[in-house]
Amino acid sequence: MAVHPSGYYAWRNAPVTKRTQENQRLVGLIKQSWLESGGVYGYRKITDDLRDLGERCGKHRVYRLMRDEGLRSQTGYRRRPGQRYGRPSVVAPNHVQQQFDITEPNRVWVTDITYIRTHEGWLYLSVVLDLFGLHPLC
Repeated sequence: MAVHPSGYYAWRNAPVTKRTQENQRLVGLIKQSWLESGGVYGYRKITDDLRDLGERCGKHRVYRLMRDEGLRSQTGYRRRPGQRYGRPSVVAPNHVQQQFDITEPNRVWVTDITYIRTHEGWLYLSVVLDLFGLHPLC
């Protein structure tokens, strides 16, 4: 490496600078904030968290420290390969035909489903309603 031994030992025995100590302290706070977010937050939100704690540091410094530590934000959802094309989905027929004036219970039911992404994975929320007894808002 073409380094003189005295230069190497002088570098090795040199005290840690204040800037390096401050960076090490900030890295600890950055990792804590990043882990509390579930590995989702990037350098911008981490910077906001640090400023909420009273720390004074710029977003570029936080970016550099996160990059050096290998901490990255979550940047979208994973796509499953091979599911781009296939059979078209089946649409259920509309038997209600916008006739929402129901006169007896247990006659017409409506439903819907949605997906909610959480840190633990996907949650599925389904709603089933009997149209009898629902009053229009108008």
